[in-house]
Amino acid sequence: MTLATLKEVLQPALQQGYAVGGLVCLGWEDMRAYVAAAEAEKCPVILQAGPGCRAHTPLPVLGKMFRHLAEQASVPVVAHLDHGYTYDECSEALDAGFTSLMFDGSRKPLADNIKETLQIAEMAHNSGISCEGEIGFVGYSGGEASAGTDPAEAARFATETGVDAMAISVGNVHLQQDKEGGLDEPRIAAIQAATGVPLVIHGGSGVPVDQRHRLATTTNICKFNIGTELRMAFGNAMREAVNRDAERFDRVGILKETHDPVMAAARTVLRNLKG
Repeated sequence: MTLATLKEVLQPALQQGYAVGGLVCLGWEDMRAYVAAAEAEKCPVILQAGPGCRAHTPLPVLGKMFRHLAEQASVPVVAHLDHGYTYDECSEALDAGFTSLMFDGSRKPLADNIKETLQIAEMAHNSGISCEGEIGFVGYSGGEASAGTDPAEAARFATETGVDAMAISVGNVHLQQDKEGGLDEPRIAAIQAATGVPLVIHGGSGVPVDQRHRLATTTNICKFNIGTELRMAFGNAMREAVNRDAERFDRVGILKETHDPVMAAARTVLRNLKG
């Protein structure tokens, strides 16, 4: 069994100069492909259940799926709650067997974000698992605008919450389909100078691949969340499988054809984050 906590995979990344992929899951087909990709690349992987995934599949089911894959894997696998918004939701994920809780209080005033994240961190640590928090708001492509992370606030947040990883807003945007964005490297350097906690980039699909690799290997960014580009690989593979035969209807046969393309896309993502 290679089930791991977030801290167990990020601390080696911090010390050795690489990052771990936090791969956003929507169902069995993609999470299985992600673990296969990690095994092929001989690296850890973080399976992430975000709000969209949880709206489709209950947390207790996701916990069993993640843990089953981890038990069969030859590499460390983290079962991670992504964007938990309430104490109860995080508590449910803990009870469902998740090994990492990400509490998102980034829309709240700083004092409230610190207070509520601390509660989640204490709950996680008392149960032997990890906690990720977020300071600064990461916006959405075509939606809410971002609010950049203030380095002094980041230092206070890290110290007062005791989180194992800290998501920051430095030009990254959720749901971005191109890679035109680019991150604010001076702001990253200022945050890193203020705190030694492993840093996390949400909305990693929108970050140029070369910049991802450089930051993964030269900064304290130890986790890149990747969702959109992998969902695009899945959608393209399924569209091709369906369109090949207009009479086709067997979902299992169709979904099987997504495995290799999604695995290949995930391998590319994971390989790029290595030192």
